[in-house]
Amino acid sequence: MDQAVILAQKLFSNFGPIALTDIIDISIMAFLIYKLINLIRSSSSGKVAKGIVLLVVALWLSSVFHLYTVNFLLSRVLEFGVLALVILFQPELRKLLEQVGSSSLGTVFNSRQDVPDELENAITQTVEAYTSLSKSKTGALMVFERKNMLDDAIRTGTALDAVVNSELLKNVFWNKAPLHDGAVIIRRGHIVGAGCMLPMSGNVNLSRDLGMRHRAGIGASEQTDAVVAIVSEETGSISVAVGGMLKRHLTPETLERLLRNELMPERKEEDLSRFKLSALFRGKKEAKADGDNQKG
Repeated sequence: MDQAVILAQKLFSNFGPIALTDIIDISIMAFLIYKLINLIRSSSSGKVAKGIVLLVVALWLSSVFHLYTVNFLLSRVLEFGVLALVILFQPELRKLLEQVGSSSLGTVFNSRQDVPDELENAITQTVEAYTSLSKSKTGALMVFERKNMLDDAIRTGTALDAVVNSELLKNVFWNKAPLHDGAVIIRRGHIVGAGCMLPMSGNVNLSRDLGMRHRAGIGASEQTDAVVAIVSEETGSISVAVGGMLKRHLTPETLERLLRNELMPERKEEDLSRFKLSALFRGKKEAKADGDNQKG
């Protein structure tokens, strides 16, 4: 016990008194690191960042266990790490610098705000459009962005900024429209891209009756956390891809329920709590009414 106390005293003797400026300094750095981690997680470079962290950990372990050859090779690799980071994260760095130059610093690190009303409208309009597209057997492919941003896919198509409307969607996916072959991308309840190309799925176990539209939708859901809604051009059936899994032959009602559950889980919990609360009050009223009837 005495040795532990002595060790603690030696440890804390290395630290001087903590001033208010030190707390502010640490808080600012913690905030910047937190926002940087969020920026990496919300982009397609998250897996690259994890690889870099694993490389650094491997370098540290090779030093601890005296693996001199491995440590030498990893050290040489990390010497070019700064240049590699600039190349790998060039889109993110460019976006960050553009935001710094075109807006206030507060908006650079401002988190994306949820817009449940616009998202709910987007779901309603999508279900209405898909009901019509399914009946006419018009192919459609829509991607609902979540945490992973789809800027790379948007750059392959035509950038838009429009409110989701069923008539607009039906016109975009009309088989003679110039943008009907690609995907429509929805971000926070708004159409931000049309005619966009998606990565194909590499799953060799997919059914052979699935066309390129379905394989692209599955591929997008495998590489990101997006929710992809698809209408088959051959059969008119509605499908949804989430996490690399494809749910087929959905009715419009099932489509709407699935989109709400995936895109608006908070609203689902609120509705469930409201339902339980109303059921509780209704039960109390019924019990009170039964008691009054028995007294009467």
